[in-house]
Amino acid sequence: MIYADNAATTRIDEDALNLMIELQKKFYANPSSGYKLSRPIKKILSESREKIAACINAEPQEIYFTSGGTESNNWAIKNLSVGKNIITSSIEHKSVINSCLAAKNYLNSTVTFLPVDKFGRVNPYDLQEKILPQTKIISVMFANNEVGTIQPIKKLAEIAHNHGKIFHTDAVQAVGHIAIDVKDLGVDMLSASAHKFNGPKGIGFLYAKKSLNLSPFHDGGSQEFSLRAGTENFPAIAAMALALEKNCAAMKSYAEKVTACTKILVKRLKESNIDFIINGDENRLPGHLSLSFKDIDGETIMHRLDLKNIYVSTGSACNYGQVKISHVLKAMKIPEEYVSGTIRVTFGRDNTFDDAEKIADAIIKI
Repeated sequence: MIYADNAATTRIDEDALNLMIELQKKFYANPSSGYKLSRPIKKILSESREKIAACINAEPQEIYFTSGGTESNNWAIKNLSVGKNIITSSIEHKSVINSCLAAKNYLNSTVTFLPVDKFGRVNPYDLQEKILPQTKIISVMFANNEVGTIQPIKKLAEIAHNHGKIFHTDAVQAVGHIAIDVKDLGVDMLSASAHKFNGPKGIGFLYAKKSLNLSPFHDGGSQEFSLRAGTENFPAIAAMALALEKNCAAMKSYAEKVTACTKILVKRLKESNIDFIINGDENRLPGHLSLSFKDIDGETIMHRLDLKNIYVSTGSACNYGQVKISHVLKAMKIPEEYVSGTIRVTFGRDNTFDDAEKIADAIIKI
């Protein structure tokens, strides 16, 4: 088996998995209880918050544990957009786009969508031109999940702040894979999901500046500084912190390896004279390749690879079962003769150069 769909999800780190199982067995008390059985759990939560904060240069009290990127995006956008204007890009993840549309339909908000160029890049000038007096929050993803393009987040956040607006970034694809310093970037909020960086599924976090006046995501107890009620999933939280810490420590070597894998695959395909294009900007996530083949169906390629026990995506896994062209590729105006033949190959830390060679061999045969 060759798994090359790491933008959809990653294999959980062995140490993180073992830690999660150990904590589930050893500590079963409620973290909110007042007796000594709960004290080690409180310490685990505190230490996990500190580890995650250190990985993105945040303060521990600015990290809020959530169920993942979708919840974090919903919280960030809906929390601050009631009756206000939201600005986002046309290639966001569905959890951002649909949160904006929900705010429009139910919270009396308005939504402005920024265009992107053929590489999937947002032009800071477009943001500058679109900001309105009633704009409250601007949300632009750090790196696109379908084509890997990395956005000029620092510049976009600067423009937002020059106009007195709040800036959020969906960094689900970026956290744990490229260096992120929230203080240097100047972002007010950032979303992340553990299963994208070899942590467990169903857990993530929202970074939010201390100065923001967030309302509770849902009501109940006093967990997460009284802003996100519910008993904490501390085994998964601890596993997420460990996985992120490990990925950040080895980030440079992982990036070099997966980048080399993409180069092998592209080189082999070019040598075979197959007609294809690479989507997205050169400044993209390491190991991320969106390939569009001329006059062939991407679903066909994916299923033929599946028969060879090679696993890739036709774009975003969130679009599975939809035959229509993704909104990202539409916004980038990929040529019609290529766009239907799009697959996404995303290498991860467990992939090898031999995997890249075998994927190339399989695609060439197909």
